[in-house]
Amino acid sequence: MTMTNTIHWLGAGLSSAPGIIELAKKTTPLIVWNRSLVKAEQALKNQQVAIDVRQLDWDVLTQVVKPGDVLVSMLPATLHLTVAQFCLDKQAHFVSSSYISPEMAELNAQAKDLGLCFVNEVGLDPGIDHLLAHLLVDRYQNSAEFSPQNQHYFRSYCGGFPKVANDFKYKFSWSPLGVLKALRSKAQWQEEGVAKTSNAPWEALSEYNAQLSEKTETFQAYPNRDSLPFIKQYNFQDDWDVQEFVRGTLRLNGWSTAWQPLFDEIATLEGESGEARLLEISQELEQKYLYDENEADRVVMCVELEVRQAGKVLWHQSYHLDSQGNEQGQAMARLVSLPVSLAIESVLNNDIATGVTAAPEAPAQINKWLSALTAHGETIGHHNHLVK
Repeated sequence: MTMTNTIHWLGAGLSSAPGIIELAKKTTPLIVWNRSLVKAEQALKNQQVAIDVRQLDWDVLTQVVKPGDVLVSMLPATLHLTVAQFCLDKQAHFVSSSYISPEMAELNAQAKDLGLCFVNEVGLDPGIDHLLAHLLVDRYQNSAEFSPQNQHYFRSYCGGFPKVANDFKYKFSWSPLGVLKALRSKAQWQEEGVAKTSNAPWEALSEYNAQLSEKTETFQAYPNRDSLPFIKQYNFQDDWDVQEFVRGTLRLNGWSTAWQPLFDEIATLEGESGEARLLEISQELEQKYLYDENEADRVVMCVELEVRQAGKVLWHQSYHLDSQGNEQGQAMARLVSLPVSLAIESVLNNDIATGVTAAPEAPAQINKWLSALTAHGETIGHHNHLVK
């Protein structure tokens, strides 16, 4: 008799429900563990399927997890490493939608030795953006226009905001503290062939014209975190002339004006009192700008690769998403948690390499994931800018 592996989904926050509900419809046993039982049961109330929800207790989890099980960490990012270490001890696989931290990357050899998959960066951003970037690079490399000497311009932008804009040009799907902290983080990207840095988003704000299915729409955009390691991750080779490479955040037009008083204050905050004030601001924003019940959000993602030679555009293609909240859940929740559910199924089907990995890069597997998202009602548009 073969033992059935179990999926243990840790953390049933706002971005988890659609993926959990999809997995619960399948045959693999699923247990959802959350610190607040009441919150998880509320979040997972649905007409389609009963879900086994339990209080997150590490001692109980230790007794329940078996080798070959899959643990999904949708807990705060600071806990991913704890879960990953737990997985090594229990010989279980690990899945998370978050960026691979240097500490996570260091677990690669141990995970490989144990034949375990430690999959990360399989949400929306990072996640779906990786899939689309890999497809574009693969398509370009196999085109007649390909040459390392061409000038390459890569842009990947994603943002979530209310479907119906408010005065603040934004609403929070989770605690505003994370968003506020991100406003204080440095960013690095490539522009005009050289690395550029900024200390805060408002230092590097630009206009971005997004080519969507029915129209072109102008957003505000700024670089996010450090884009440079992704040049290699997206299979741009060392001998390519990379003029521009940026992964960034989209905001509704007028966002920077609405947020200017916040920028001004955040720029002055320092030390312990600064941290305390940041928490205060977060609580004020949470009261004023959380999504109302059943209020639809909107997620826009654009990933594009433009290739030029002597100023002439030779090759220019892009992918885009423009999704809204619906009866299946908020767009942000669907687009984060459904790819996570696909990653879990890929692990169970032995479709993912062992060790620490990010979202898949093989076109066949990417297309399988994108087809699954399309089957769930998500629309991913493709645009060839040179074909009129």
